[in-house]
Amino acid sequence: MGIWDKIRGEFIDIIEWTDDSNDTMLYRFERHGNEIKNNAKLTVREGQQAVFVNEGQIADVFEPGMYTLSTENLPILATLKGWKYGFSSPFKAEVYFVSTRRFRDLKWGTKNPIMIRDPEVPSGVEVRAFGTYTIRINDGATFIREIAGTDGHFTTDELVQDLRNKIVARFADAIGESGLSVLDMAANYDELGEQLRERIDVKFDAYGVDLLELLVENISLPEELRKIMRERMNMDRVGDLNRYQQFKTAQAIEDMAQNEGMAGGMAGGGMGMGMGYAMASQMNNALNPQQAPQQGAPVGPPPIPQAAQFFLAVNGQQQGPFDTAGLQQKIQSGELTAETLVWKQGMANWQKASEVGEVAGLFGAAPPPIPPAG
Repeated sequence: MGIWDKIRGEFIDIIEWTDDSNDTMLYRFERHGNEIKNNAKLTVREGQQAVFVNEGQIADVFEPGMYTLSTENLPILATLKGWKYGFSSPFKAEVYFVSTRRFRDLKWGTKNPIMIRDPEVPSGVEVRAFGTYTIRINDGATFIREIAGTDGHFTTDELVQDLRNKIVARFADAIGESGLSVLDMAANYDELGEQLRERIDVKFDAYGVDLLELLVENISLPEELRKIMRERMNMDRVGDLNRYQQFKTAQAIEDMAQNEGMAGGMAGGGMGMGMGYAMASQMNNALNPQQAPQQGAPVGPPPIPQAAQFFLAVNGQQQGPFDTAGLQQKIQSGELTAETLVWKQGMANWQKASEVGEVAGLFGAAPPPIPPAG
């Protein structure tokens, strides 16, 4: 081997990039003075591209493999350098390694609520949304030209803000074209994500980037609207608005009876129990309404009205209910007097028997107690 061959051998260099980070998209190979030796070895690993740049102009691009740099595999650079018969070492050029692997779990979301049209809310609905997406660089030269420029270490943090804005800007359009109401969106997150991905992928491709996947993880509504939606779903579960209203009324009666029972002591407790009975009756009526007569069927007389049923508060205990005959027996036994508290369904509070006309009239009609023999 001659002295010149020995010197040329010392110029052989190795150009490669080993990346252990999860967010680096582009890395500029650091060389002193950007000098590359003749017959240098270039190693491009799977998930990488190597892009040569000469004086700010993109030249040759290398896919995964191992290369010995020569005029044959550097045709564009050879033209830019004016090499007609090969090149002599060293020469200057920048080498950028571009990561072509998938970058996953990148976040997107709306900073502020977005107004969208809803088939069931004509005035429009404000929603927030967020999710994740996955990208991959498909063209290293375009990515450098459109995004990275001369940045020697480009990470996903420098790109996600711009991509997030593009996703959000087209989110409202995708929702509107889907024709879904806000109640149906939760069951169609996959379809919404795919529609959104197809819309934005074209924009990303102009950057040398593929949008591989876009997921919609949540679409949220204002709290006031969520309350309205929950009420509506409750009514839908009941199935009949009138029965639902009756049910709500029964709940209110129960709450009132409990509150009165706590505040009114013994008498209040008796009234609370009476209210509870009324609530049970109300719920029974709500859940088992009388069916309307079928068309063409004979209409009979209305049901015979039932006699009033009264409850008594005797020695702090509730008794009853009693019809008229039962009340007369209580009068004869002395358990029901004019001062006894009575209550029936429809009365707001317990009242003395002498103040309730239906009961007060019984005192004159009932015979006095039989005097003892002797």
